[in-house]
Amino acid sequence: MSAGWRRAAAVAAVGLVLAGCGQAAKKTSGGGDSIGKLEIMAPADPGGGWDQTARAMQTAVSGAKLAGSVQVTNVGGAGGTVGLQKLANERSESFLMITGLVMVGAVETNNSAARMEETTPIARLTAEDEVLVVPADSPYQDVEDLLAAIAEKGKGVSITGGSAGGTDHILAGMLLKAKDIDPAKLNYIPYSGGGESLAALLGKKVDAGISGIGEYREQIKAGKLRALGTSGPNQDPTLKVPTFKELNLGVELTNWRGVVAPGGIKPEAKERLTKLVTDMHASPQWQEELKKKGWTDTFLSGSEFSTFLNKEVGRIRPALQNIGLVK
Repeated sequence: MSAGWRRAAAVAAVGLVLAGCGQAAKKTSGGGDSIGKLEIMAPADPGGGWDQTARAMQTAVSGAKLAGSVQVTNVGGAGGTVGLQKLANERSESFLMITGLVMVGAVETNNSAARMEETTPIARLTAEDEVLVVPADSPYQDVEDLLAAIAEKGKGVSITGGSAGGTDHILAGMLLKAKDIDPAKLNYIPYSGGGESLAALLGKKVDAGISGIGEYREQIKAGKLRALGTSGPNQDPTLKVPTFKELNLGVELTNWRGVVAPGGIKPEAKERLTKLVTDMHASPQWQEELKKKGWTDTFLSGSEFSTFLNKEVGRIRPALQNIGLVK
């Protein structure tokens, strides 16, 4: 073999090695611009909004081929603060946790050692109005009936929803406050997963329930649950029931959900995760998930999401104190 051919062969061999290294880097969570294995934690039991968000992300990221693989895990308990504590000990830089207003409140009501401020904010994804429902054959025909019963019977009337201190709990307290009902009369029965609260409602173990519209929508459509009111600024077009503002209760609350990463990850790892979630948001697969679930797109990333999250953390404790959930 001539010297020229030997040089050409050597160059080709080096090119193959470098190409192989490049592919390996793409398959490794710590290197390259791509993520090999993405892990998403839903800090709640299966069936609720966080679990639905994690699974929707898994579908969209996988469908858009933005990561080599996507694994979803559930870590339920204490309004997501059990998952938040796990995140604090997580060392992977290709790890995301679903979060939202529920967790911000649960940190306060559970006096959690792990704090939202210690995470790495990545993006806000969606917002969802809340809905107050009763079983289809409930004697309570409207919100006024239900609140009047609570004022009279106190803890003899039960309302179920997500974890203590979360959005559902806050909304229940706000509704009582709107009618000057002592917050001590609230009999709120929390569940970590939306599936459990739904089962309690359908089994008539509770009188009413509060959750994101998406979690109860199918049962409302099927005629098994009856919606009394929603918490957003406008009526939900699919439910056609009044908002609490239209009912002159002066109550408006929208639940948001997003993703954070472990605290202390490298800047390039944060950039990589932010790019992945941004690309996911722009994908047809994610837009289809939004449409299918009826979620409102409220995407926010980077410093804007960090600022928003800091404001939420700052406002939620006074809100919880006003309705007697935190001293």
